[in-house]
Amino acid sequence: MSAPVPYLFFPATAREALEFYHGVFGGELTLHTFADFGRDDGPPDAIAHGILAGPVDLFGSDVADDEEPLRTRGLSFALLGAADPATLERWFAALSDGGDVVDPLVERPWGAHDGTVVDRFGVRWLVGYED
Repeated sequence: MSAPVPYLFFPATAREALEFYHGVFGGELTLHTFADFGRDDGPPDAIAHGILAGPVDLFGSDVADDEEPLRTRGLSFALLGAADPATLERWFAALSDGGDVVDPLVERPWGAHDGTVVDRFGVRWLVGYED
């Protein structure tokens, strides 16, 4: 990996979130539980380390007993030109399922298409492309 990869800490929803992102983006998903790593600072079936490797790379885990879960303000994950337009349109629709569309994915006056969505896990995505 040559770029920063987001590592998201979820409040006991890491498995659900990473499986959701796997369904949206595809790729390969690997999940390791607290039990797998011999950890006792959370439930044995909680996710200690999850890896989504593919067109969009993400890491994630459930928070341990003393950690804070994900809270974002002033941050978007930008998927600008990260795939062909049809794929980006599909990703936007999938991320919108159960989330909130902040700004629809539409053509802008300058000719590019973009939109913003906060998904069901509270992650803000900026999706766009140029024709």
